[in-house]
Amino acid sequence: MNVSTQIRVHGRVQGVGYRAFVERAALKVGIAGWVRNRRDGSVEALFSGDAGQVQALIETCRRGPFAARVDALQEDEAAPEAMALCRPGELFSVLPTA
Repeated sequence: MNVSTQIRVHGRVQGVGYRAFVERAALKVGIAGWVRNRRDGSVEALFSGDAGQVQALIETCRRGPFAARVDALQEDEAAPEAMALCRPGELFSVLPTA
């Protein structure tokens, strides 16, 4: 079953390679979506794909890369139009800060 989930990650998640870490992890398992920094210091991401793989990717995001510190991770069902933020032709996009 396919799902679309949006997450917001708080902690030391900017300036530590977090977005590149998420992009590599998503592409490795074929999850579509996007990741971006938020002006409040958090990172936001949308994952779309097999429910089990999406959940495994979320667990990977709870750990983050070596230099990151994840204090909290919020998980919500993604709005259908949120996937449209992905760049044309890309399975997974790293978007500008919002």
